[in-house]
Amino acid sequence: MVVLFAVGLYIVLTSQNLLKKIIGLNIMETSVFGLIVTSGMVDGGSPPLLGRGLEAPYASPVTHALVLTGIVVALSVTALALVLIVRVKRECGSIELDELLEPEE
Repeated sequence: MVVLFAVGLYIVLTSQNLLKKIIGLNIMETSVFGLIVTSGMVDGGSPPLLGRGLEAPYASPVTHALVLTGIVVALSVTALALVLIVRVKRECGSIELDELLEPEE
């Protein structure tokens, strides 16, 4: 998970293309979601279903609900970022940061 996060961070920090930066952010989000899901694992745990008794070890449903909420938020942020990138491309003609930050003459 740490390697995946590092790859995403590297893409965000080194890329000049806005679309590649969004892809890097999505890679970072995926690694965080994986870390959260694995933190909720219990050895020998089962899903919290009715009829199994209270003595059985259960996997935490809170972590899974948190990840599902995070996925929805990440999808919304990605959609908004993509719309903004399309808008920048139409207005400025480029999605490369170095071209966007050049002073106009």
